[in-house]
Amino acid sequence: MQKLDIKPYYDIVIIGAGVGGLTAAALLSKAGLSVCVLEKEPHAGGYLAGFRRKDFRFDTAIHWLNQYAPDGMVCRLFDVLGNDYPVAVPQQRIRRYVGDSFDYLLTNNPDEWRDQLIAEFPEDKKGIEQFFKAAKRLGRSFKNFSSVFRSEETMTAYERLKNKFRLLDFALPFIPFIRYSGEKGLKKGLKRFFKNEALHRIFTSETELLSCLVPIGWAYYGDFQSPPKGGGQVIPEWLQHIVEYYDNPVYFKCKVNKVLVENNTCQGVEFEHRGNIHTVNCKYVIAACDVETLYEKMLPAAAVPDKLKKKLRKAELYSSSVTISIALDCPAEELGFNEELVHIASEQVTYDEHHNGDPATSEISILAPSVRDKSLAPHGMGTLTLFMPAFMEYENNWFTGRDENGNYIRGEEYKKLKNDIAEVIIARVDATVAPGLRSHIMFYDVATPVTHWRYTGNKNGTMMGAKPGKENMQSKIAHYRTPVKNLLLGGHWAELGGGVPIAVKAGANATLLVLQKENPVLFQRLAAYMDATIDLQQLSFHGACKQYNNSWQQALTPAQKLAARIESGGDCSNREMA
Repeated sequence: MQKLDIKPYYDIVIIGAGVGGLTAAALLSKAGLSVCVLEKEPHAGGYLAGFRRKDFRFDTAIHWLNQYAPDGMVCRLFDVLGNDYPVAVPQQRIRRYVGDSFDYLLTNNPDEWRDQLIAEFPEDKKGIEQFFKAAKRLGRSFKNFSSVFRSEETMTAYERLKNKFRLLDFALPFIPFIRYSGEKGLKKGLKRFFKNEALHRIFTSETELLSCLVPIGWAYYGDFQSPPKGGGQVIPEWLQHIVEYYDNPVYFKCKVNKVLVENNTCQGVEFEHRGNIHTVNCKYVIAACDVETLYEKMLPAAAVPDKLKKKLRKAELYSSSVTISIALDCPAEELGFNEELVHIASEQVTYDEHHNGDPATSEISILAPSVRDKSLAPHGMGTLTLFMPAFMEYENNWFTGRDENGNYIRGEEYKKLKNDIAEVIIARVDATVAPGLRSHIMFYDVATPVTHWRYTGNKNGTMMGAKPGKENMQSKIAHYRTPVKNLLLGGHWAELGGGVPIAVKAGANATLLVLQKENPVLFQRLAAYMDATIDLQQLSFHGACKQYNNSWQQALTPAQKLAARIESGGDCSNREMA
């Protein structure tokens, strides 16, 4: 049991031990500031926390990583912290598109797919070539994403002016395609390139033209990475180790109920731990948690203007999901899976039916993590993860009620519904790409939007927060500075979009806003490094604190521990279920 030995005062309290909160905590710790991280769950990571079932390890919600190559912005920020961070694995086979009449593979050489399509549809050769050229231009912009890495809230007026040109340069390849969204927009956008309807059907379940182009663009520039060995959860484990190396605590099962405010200035937080209420004072709070919960429940009612709260309530969010984590009694390769994400969409259903959360018609994505990483499953076994977009309002909030504290009450109807849905999805995968799958399942675990809400606190269980788009940009949904002085956002709600790169970006920019006041010299150097105007050797923390010694030791996975016990002749008959 973790001992709560909290000090009465810290320079910064961080709410949430996801990747965003931990990135900020690690950078600020390295800068010599006192930091306390409070996490409501028993483990760090947020959506990257992962979980264990018997001797299997599962990632909760990670398809792939971007910006995690050696020159990507995630690695550039991690380089600041140390040299022992978990290394991602470049992907060669990226995405498989499966429909009723097609089965195509996108690799890290997209021209192979381009040439295959030209051979099958010679009448559309010119359009196919233009389509892949457009995708490559988008990929080039993402390759230079570090040029728009720093938030304008950290900049001077002159820097913001210069940044407009960088943003324009980044955005130009996207502008011709932004308007092609929704059913009619997608169809119209694809007609710009393809006359043959068979080419349209490859992207039958996409919601916008950009979502057809961007994966190909990333593939051109090698920007698809699998999680590090041991699963995505090793990333927050490494960040937590760095925070604690600098003698700053990361406390779990600590639910923040209030941000303490006096004269519209943040003073600290009040939180609950094992039924006891604690108060800790600080100069800054970085909230790497759900922004509506922060504004509507943790702060005094008058602290945030109603206009802003109304905008947040109407913000367009990413969907949640049904995620089925499966343990197999055989390697996933034996069922025909490889490292790529397999995407299934039927050409026989409507646009809406692909996205309405009905398991009989919805698009489905499949990953075989144990193909990518043999440490996730015992020898001779494997794992699969099945994803389906889903929404909190489905079947009256998944046949749940609410208690007096607003928590979802999950009864037998809820359990039956999620398992019925899982069986439909498994049957579709069995029939479409993996005959015999059902007979090889040892057990499976099902997460719903209710599950994702419980473990992350994100509104409606959304996977990545607020979507990039015209309305969210005009409403200024994404922001770091809040209406309360010294209260900052530092998770993916500070930005539009989501995933590991956005979380790392948010944590780094929140760090800059603190250093801007507390250590202007270090702020200038870190800002210059993030702008790529100085390199790592030129970035110096000027003895702000002790040098990190690259001392992280990655723990064995459950499967590796089992293999070690077998090798040593230990008794493996009693496998613990976490």
